[in-house]
Amino acid sequence: MTTHTNGRPPEAIYIHIPFCTNKCFYCDFNSYVLKDQPVMDYLRALDREMEMTVQATPPGVIKTIFVGGGTPTVLKPDEMAYFLASIRRHFPQWDEQIEFTMEANPGTTAPDKLAVMKAGGVNRVSFGVQAFQNELLSGIGRIHDVDDVYRSLENARAAGLDNLSIDLMFGLPNQSVDMLKQSIAKALELKLPHYSIYSLKVEENTLFHTMFNKNQLPLPSEEDELQMYLLLMSSMEAAGYNQYEISNFSKPGMESRHNITYWRNQDYYGLGAGAHGYVKRQRHVNVKGVNPYIEASKSGLPRLNAFEVTEPEAMEDFMMVGLRLREGVSDEAFREQFGKSLLDIFAKPLHKMVNAGLLEHDGGTYRLSKQGILFGNDVFGEFVGALTEV
Repeated sequence: MTTHTNGRPPEAIYIHIPFCTNKCFYCDFNSYVLKDQPVMDYLRALDREMEMTVQATPPGVIKTIFVGGGTPTVLKPDEMAYFLASIRRHFPQWDEQIEFTMEANPGTTAPDKLAVMKAGGVNRVSFGVQAFQNELLSGIGRIHDVDDVYRSLENARAAGLDNLSIDLMFGLPNQSVDMLKQSIAKALELKLPHYSIYSLKVEENTLFHTMFNKNQLPLPSEEDELQMYLLLMSSMEAAGYNQYEISNFSKPGMESRHNITYWRNQDYYGLGAGAHGYVKRQRHVNVKGVNPYIEASKSGLPRLNAFEVTEPEAMEDFMMVGLRLREGVSDEAFREQFGKSLLDIFAKPLHKMVNAGLLEHDGGTYRLSKQGILFGNDVFGEFVGALTEV
């Protein structure tokens, strides 16, 4: 049994900035409205966590960094500069081809901030656009409008940041198939290298959940939602984008390398309030609240909990996240992590899903079929607990 992927130290970092200008109606992420928050204290606590983390598990050459949130770009330029210098200090060795992504909201990226980001090593920006209709945006609690989207992308390009991605959503309240069609057309006109497209999930502890329970959330029908997804896939393919993962589309070679780290079940550091990490077969979750996180990091790693991932669980995770990728899972990669063959472990669910036409395989590689993409969750479900039945 290997201690972690290929016995190499982690080469990927996720960092969480939990502040937002406001809370969106669908959001259940660990995020807090910025007003009156101790931002610098938080960034200092993050600096301490980085220091303790690299002492406990020294890093390799860093290949990907992803800063998510919240909205990391609500940091002021001087706060942003401090934060980026922290990263560089504790993780000094970067791959020449590093992918350093920061999430941003349209309207929070003035030229002076983008200049600080670029100087600090950020080379990829992912904008949460969600839709190209102002009435849909206000209906989900976004505070930007469509003009902000164009201005933000223009500012990013002017700062020399060309590796840009936008998020779109479908299945939104009052969204029609036609509205999504317009959004896709407007998104594709931007000729970006990458698009992420997610369906709305009504999560607990959100305003939408409350409205849903009161029958006040006018969601599209299941039939319309399926039409939306099919439209998405065909439009993206026609425009020359690969669907390299269930929700992600890119020009060849422009896939998000950071997310591929997760989908290949490889190690990554998780830093910041509420962040998850996976290092040496151990998963951890950090303390979630801003002030509790700041306090906890004064006396040690700010863990909410940490637990060993057993080999059977790691194998199930490998299948569930790996099958999200269009390239699928390979026997070779499975052997590399576990020293066993895929068929030794998962013959039953693999044969069942191939016979159902939801998985296809060539040689030792299994991937979702076109039909399988539409029923991904059913396929992944076959591997949950598959090993406890043996």
